[in-house]
Amino acid sequence: MWPQTLLFRRTRALGGTLALLLAFASPSLGAPPPNTSDAFVAGYVAAVLEREFRLTGPVFEVQNGVVTVYAGDLNEVQQDKIASILAGVRGVSAVRVTEGARPAERQAGGGASIPTWSPPADSSAVAAAAAEDDGFEVLPRGNLFDPLIADPRWAHFSAAYQYFVDDEEIENAAAVSFGETFGLLGGPAPFDGRWQLDFQAAVFGLFDMDAESKDLINADYWVGLPISYRNKSQNFAAMLRVFHQSSHLGDEFLLRDRVDRVNLSYEATDLKLSYKFDHGFRVYGGLGYLLHVEPSGIDRFSTQVGVEYVAPFTLGGGLVRPVAAADLQNREESNFASDVSLRAGVQFESAAELSQRVQLLIEYFNGRNPNGQFYDRSLEYIGLGAHVYF
Repeated sequence: MWPQTLLFRRTRALGGTLALLLAFASPSLGAPPPNTSDAFVAGYVAAVLEREFRLTGPVFEVQNGVVTVYAGDLNEVQQDKIASILAGVRGVSAVRVTEGARPAERQAGGGASIPTWSPPADSSAVAAAAAEDDGFEVLPRGNLFDPLIADPRWAHFSAAYQYFVDDEEIENAAAVSFGETFGLLGGPAPFDGRWQLDFQAAVFGLFDMDAESKDLINADYWVGLPISYRNKSQNFAAMLRVFHQSSHLGDEFLLRDRVDRVNLSYEATDLKLSYKFDHGFRVYGGLGYLLHVEPSGIDRFSTQVGVEYVAPFTLGGGLVRPVAAADLQNREESNFASDVSLRAGVQFESAAELSQRVQLLIEYFNGRNPNGQFYDRSLEYIGLGAHVYF
């Protein structure tokens, strides 16, 4: 059943994409005839809603280029993203996104004044798609627990300039990370939700930009296995994970400064809960515990809380969205003093692939140094970073 379902879903998405490419490539196809334009629009809309938002079945209507989407339980930010993407489709004259489900009389075909589009009449493929939406998935697409924007150690791709305030050794630094979260297996969960097992890995590097050869100062290697949950409304999410980190000094920095190397390595577990409110706000919090650590004398408990704002509106024709975030971490090792991470800026989004986004952020950090070899030192910096999510 799963291969048939996958083929059906990929064929629908490919059909909508090919139709859009042909429309842009050929002037004769740029304005479809009146009797086919709604079908052209509907094919693309169906592909976007299913691929990006898991919306299938009678969830939208098209009439003379006007698209009406019944958003169900999607929040304001998701509704705005739907409108931003669909407004750029050739042949769409207007997009209306409304809450709730499609009216029952229209689903039943009773006196509907607006013609609708539905998938090809292949009952077996439709049934398989519906079963997959409620069943198990191998290598599921996307993540159930959204990235923490201001967390200095979230696995993703990034590059940032950091100015270290009143540091005795380093003034201008570059911080980079290479990592991502990949879905392995997913399935249905209680309370009308879904669970997902992921693989998470990253490398975090810090470089001295004032050194002649831009010396590598510290490298942290990180790998984890998170299991996540999100309910149908997509407001509440949770993540429980086990992970490992090991930290290493750069050879050039070690030879240059002759510092004492610390063999910092640990396995840990943490639990994080997240809730999205209307108007773009999100709060999260959680606990962490070091299962095994070197040096062995390090205290083991930690907490993490934060708040994020992802604007429910866009600028620049739907390509730019303001964002801001604050992350506070408290560790028993530092007597639960707060490590404060603040970030704010803009998010650039892809109209073709909603899950891909780039954030350009002003950053501030003050607290215990997040770079592993210097965990017992304090650090304050301001910077500018670019962060990429897939």
